[in-house]
Amino acid sequence: MEIAKLYELYRQHPVVTTDSRDCPQGSIFFALRGDTFNGNTFASQAIAQGCAYAVVDEAGAAVPGDGRYIKVENALDALRQLAHYHREQFRIPVIQVTGTNGKTTTKELVAAVLSKKHKVLYTQGNLNNHIGVPKTLLQLKPEHTIAVVETGANHPGEILASAEIVDPDFGIITNVGMAHLAGFGSFEGVVRTKGELYDYLRAKHGTVFVDYDSGVLRRIADGLHQIYYGSPCGETLNVEGEVLECVPFLKFRWRPAGGEWQEVQTRLIGSYNLKNMLAAAVIGRTFGVDVKSVNEALSEYVPQNNRSQLMETPDNKLIVDAYNANPTSMRAAIENFRDMKVGRRMAILGEMGELGHESWEAHQEIANLLMESGFEHVWLVGNEFKAVHHPFRTFDNVEQVKAALAVKKPKGYYILVKGSHSTKLYELPAFL
Repeated sequence: MEIAKLYELYRQHPVVTTDSRDCPQGSIFFALRGDTFNGNTFASQAIAQGCAYAVVDEAGAAVPGDGRYIKVENALDALRQLAHYHREQFRIPVIQVTGTNGKTTTKELVAAVLSKKHKVLYTQGNLNNHIGVPKTLLQLKPEHTIAVVETGANHPGEILASAEIVDPDFGIITNVGMAHLAGFGSFEGVVRTKGELYDYLRAKHGTVFVDYDSGVLRRIADGLHQIYYGSPCGETLNVEGEVLECVPFLKFRWRPAGGEWQEVQTRLIGSYNLKNMLAAAVIGRTFGVDVKSVNEALSEYVPQNNRSQLMETPDNKLIVDAYNANPTSMRAAIENFRDMKVGRRMAILGEMGELGHESWEAHQEIANLLMESGFEHVWLVGNEFKAVHHPFRTFDNVEQVKAALAVKKPKGYYILVKGSHSTKLYELPAFL
């Protein structure tokens, strides 16, 4: 079926699902395939549960003569093409967000600021992959005046593939760091992949928001229209700012070019979140959000999803940043925790995944940093940390940590909890 014809069906049934367990009445089911699942085997179930149509890519999945089954060459490609076709019906600014660290928080902050003036469509949670991106775009409605779409990647070419669907007018790379090296091969591989967003926008004569403090980002943004934010440096930046304190929440000040300094008390942990705040401020100002509203949005934002959250239990205060971890974000979290003006400190850290042949060295560097940081207790979780040299207590997995906490729970500590999602350290707050 041609995409234009599929789009006509979508206009009549503007809800899509890829989960046969979640089939809103009248929706369109896309039978996606993965390493451990095949949506084609659930197409008939989706129809029975209320879907108006099922888009399949295996002939055997369609019931002969039943027009509710739509056969395509590849269901995922059809979903992505449909999303792009839908996006092209809208003449509104579209901002694509990517980066090694901070992209989800930046996206959330940008959406919060822009919502003070605009009707914003933005990626929910961290649905930033090859399935989440098209599903986000298909939620565009006539009332939206701007869109903020987050895109992730762990292999070369994925950011460009997302950009070709999103067709952004504006872009921001929050930073480039050591992550997914097993897929990218090297730090330069990370830079090239993230830079695919700049490449797309360069061809389109688009605009990028650039952290002026990053020489790498300034270099690869050459030839693009650039809007700068960053630390005060003597140059004229569109937005500049600096940390005032972290005890434990970040307090900072910022100002637009030619404007007055503004102080903002945030509800985010970590000086590393300054750049995310400045990015949101510069994007908000670019799209007409007044300074007072920017301040309100940044001060009101409350983090969720185990990202830079402060949690208080009857026994301890927890800094939970356990959604993901890589060498760059781990170092930033440890250094911020080290510099915080708080009392007794303990760190429970999980191993970092997808680092390939760089893994041993990366974990050893983190262990070295921990040995210099002076925390009262450090617990390390996972085989990668067990393989390197340090004096700290180690655990195979989160279940062993829970068992140790059942025997003797720390009390009266600030505790940093951070690790890759696979280590499941996000389960620990209930035990601390």
